[in-house]
Amino acid sequence: MSSEAVSIEVVGVDKPDDLNVVIGQSHFIKTVEDLHEALVGISPHLRFGLAFCEASGPRLVRRSGNDAELTALAVANATAIGAGHCFVVLLREGYPVNVLNAIKAVPEVCGLFCATANPVQVLVAVTGQGRGVVGVVDGEPPLGEETESDVTARRQLLRTIGYKL
Repeated sequence: MSSEAVSIEVVGVDKPDDLNVVIGQSHFIKTVEDLHEALVGISPHLRFGLAFCEASGPRLVRRSGNDAELTALAVANATAIGAGHCFVVLLREGYPVNVLNAIKAVPEVCGLFCATANPVQVLVAVTGQGRGVVGVVDGEPPLGEETESDVTARRQLLRTIGYKL
C-alpha cells in the first residue's frame, strides 16, 4: 500500500442568490449532451447552464445550456473545482426538486453532491493524480428546533408555492 500526500481545498461556488446549483459526478463525455436533453425537457421556462470536467483524453471542461450567462458561470465554477468527472448545473426559473429525478436518471450520473440555492463550498481532495470532490458545505448550521408555529409556516409555504395541496 502506498501512502501519498493529500490536501483539501475549499472552492466556493460563485453564483448569484437567485440561482440554484446542482453538483454531481458522472463518468463519460456523453454526460453533457444527456444532461442537456434531460433538462431541456423539464419546462419551457427553465434556464440552465452546465459544465462537465473531462477526466481523461483532452481533459476539457465540456459545456452546454440554453442560457449563455449560466453556461459561462457553470464553466467558471467547474474549472475552479477542477475535479475529474464533476459536473455543475446552474438553474434559473426552476428548482432542483423539478430536475433531480431527470438528472439522476441520466445513465452516466454516478451521484449528486448537492442541489441548493444556498451558498456552497466544495471540498476538493488534491493528490498527485488529480482532484476529486469529497463533499460540499451547503448552507449554515441549524439555530434550533422548529416550533409548532414553524411547522405551520412550513406547511403554508409549501402550499403557497404550489408543492402541496
